[in-house]
Amino acid sequence: MNSAAVRNPDLVRQAAEAFGRERMTVAIDARRNKEMASGFELVVSGGTKPVGKDAVAWAKQCQDLGAGVILPTSMDGDGTQAGYDLEFTRAISDAVDLPVVASGGAGKLEHFYEAVVQGGAQVLLAASVFHYRILSIREVKEYLRKKGLQVNL
Repeated sequence: MNSAAVRNPDLVRQAAEAFGRERMTVAIDARRNKEMASGFELVVSGGTKPVGKDAVAWAKQCQDLGAGVILPTSMDGDGTQAGYDLEFTRAISDAVDLPVVASGGAGKLEHFYEAVVQGGAQVLLAASVFHYRILSIREVKEYLRKKGLQVNL
């Protein structure tokens, strides 16, 4: 759930009550904006429309409404393969007591490790590196295991 939740925050509460908090993931897309307290502004409609709301404050609100997982994606880095926006991921993971999914920008093995260790993510999401067969899921899992992280196989 993303843009619909921004338009109607009570949707998060309703979905959590209907399906269980553990099944409620709220995706939070943001862009850097120094005018926001956290430095990150919430955007909707695939990252095309800023809404004038702080993305980290929105993550806290979503937790209070019943979200079970937060999936932040930096629109500044999404699809670049230059690495996750660790500052954004960490800002969200420090603000909520929920699992956080790193998303947007993975391009090499080190990025996955950094997302956990520096970004505080508990779950890792990637697309381009797998779609274009730059890396395989097995490679990523083996790398993370060798680095000492617990990985579900």
